[in-house]
Amino acid sequence: MIRAVLGASLMMLALTACDTMPDGKGGGIHPNHAAAGHSVVPVADKYATSPDGTKIHYLASGKGPLVLMIHGFPDFSESWSQLTPALNDAYRVVAIDTRGYNLSDKPVGVANYAMPKLIEDVQAVIKAEGYSKATVIGHDWGAAQAWNYAFAHPETLERLVILSVPHPANMGRQLKAAPQNSSYARNFQKEGSENNLTAEGLAGWVKDPAERAKYVEAFKRSSFAGMMNYYRANYPSAPDPNAPAQVFPKIDVPVLVIHGMKDTALLSMGHNDTWDQVSQDTTLLMAPNAGHFVQHDAADLVNGTIRAWLDLHPVK
Repeated sequence: MIRAVLGASLMMLALTACDTMPDGKGGGIHPNHAAAGHSVVPVADKYATSPDGTKIHYLASGKGPLVLMIHGFPDFSESWSQLTPALNDAYRVVAIDTRGYNLSDKPVGVANYAMPKLIEDVQAVIKAEGYSKATVIGHDWGAAQAWNYAFAHPETLERLVILSVPHPANMGRQLKAAPQNSSYARNFQKEGSENNLTAEGLAGWVKDPAERAKYVEAFKRSSFAGMMNYYRANYPSAPDPNAPAQVFPKIDVPVLVIHGMKDTALLSMGHNDTWDQVSQDTTLLMAPNAGHFVQHDAADLVNGTIRAWLDLHPVK
């Protein structure tokens, strides 16, 4: 197995910011800014219906192998607005609003946010696009969904890109090493925690004022209870030292892991030994000056790395 660490010397792509935020009505076409040297590719609002009837909104652009991107908390499809134009000249790029967020449906109840339903949302979008296989990229809760999608649907997975969240086999080690880092998640699991949330507060991490305004509007359309239900339904319990280690099926596609080393919720050590869970080559990129939202804090590095890595791992 190749155990590669991909540094900043990897070929970089010149990028500009892009605007793919829907207007709230759906069904529109949105221009975005292309990467340098690439023509502008329009971005369209689309919907898929999950097996339980939940409608999932997503943004789609470009032609080629399918790359599906899943945001985390608190975020929405806009999370990938800078990555999309770095890819959509050669790939079919899809960025979903996960259930509970923005223009996707917002089912009521904790059970409607359990991981099996989230995984089938991803599968529904792939099918709606008319593809049988996809590369899946995820950040935060989107990364958790991406890991679990790899276990549930290995037959449809071509490549896997993970931002920030350790492989589930290593998450217990992470929780044990820094239990204080998960206190926010335990608070989110409490009944009524959504009453403490506001759209403005959730968008507080977004640095650019114009971008933050888009996030506030998207969060006003979202379900705060739904956001908290991700934690209630899926966040792991404190590790039991007497319990046997959980075994996961090995991931049989190339894997790229990217982590911001200033992340205060998840530690870089959580990614150690990821390669033991993968039977293909595993690439790790540690961004020393980025925090949890690494795709925003180190956009050029992350976007250039993902594009180069995808091109180095072509699919049939």
